[in-house]
Amino acid sequence: MRKRYFKAAKGRSAGIHPYTPEDLKRVNWCVEKGIRVAVVPKWDGIPDDWQVEISINGRTHADPKTYNGYDAQTKMYEYYKYYYDKNVQESK
Repeated sequence: MRKRYFKAAKGRSAGIHPYTPEDLKRVNWCVEKGIRVAVVPKWDGIPDDWQVEISINGRTHADPKTYNGYDAQTKMYEYYKYYYDKNVQESK
C-alpha cells in the first residue's frame, strides 16, 4: 500500500467553532435576506488577528475591533443573532 502525502494548505484559518441548530437557522434566514457576516484575516496585524465583515445587500462594513479566531467566529454568530432577532421582531 502506497502512502499519500498532501501539501499543507496555504492561507489562514480561524479554526473550528461549534454551532447549534439555532445558529444555522439564523444564518440561513439572514443569507436569504441578503445579510452575510464573514470572518476575515487582518493581514497587516499579528498572525491571529481577525475581523468581522458584515455585508447587507451588497454594502460591506467591517467591525473595527480585531479578535482571535475563536472570538471572531463567536462575534459572527452574535451578529447573525442580532440581525435575525431585530428583523423577526419587527415583522411580528
